[in-house]
Amino acid sequence: MTGDDDLKVEGEEAGSGRLRLDKWLWYARFFKTRSLAAKICAAGAIRMAGAPVTKAHHSVKPGDVLTFAQGRHIRVIKIVALGTRRGPAPEAQALYEDLSPPAPETAMPRAAERPAGSGRPTKADRRATEKLREDF
Repeated sequence: MTGDDDLKVEGEEAGSGRLRLDKWLWYARFFKTRSLAAKICAAGAIRMAGAPVTKAHHSVKPGDVLTFAQGRHIRVIKIVALGTRRGPAPEAQALYEDLSPPAPETAMPRAAERPAGSGRPTKADRRATEKLREDF
């Protein structure tokens, strides 16, 4: 295989408007390594248009919708572009549109707002306990 053949193979992949799923997930920075993306694909943890994908070499194109778990969150992603490399984060974010519903905001309650007896005592609780002990 000569250097011209290598260019032809890459040109066919880019010219057809399709890319391997594991490669796209890696380009879009959803997974740290391409082999990890391939493992997730092989496990059947990714769905394309509702159907599970079990092959890392499954082809994707712009307009496809992917659903997969990432940490505790379910990601719903629409592919906008295929990309040509694993670039910086802004370049990777331009490859997809996030259709996931926004995560509910869970603000941490202040110490005074938390229910009594839940969790570790506050400094005020400790002082009140010490004052009670001194009285006895």
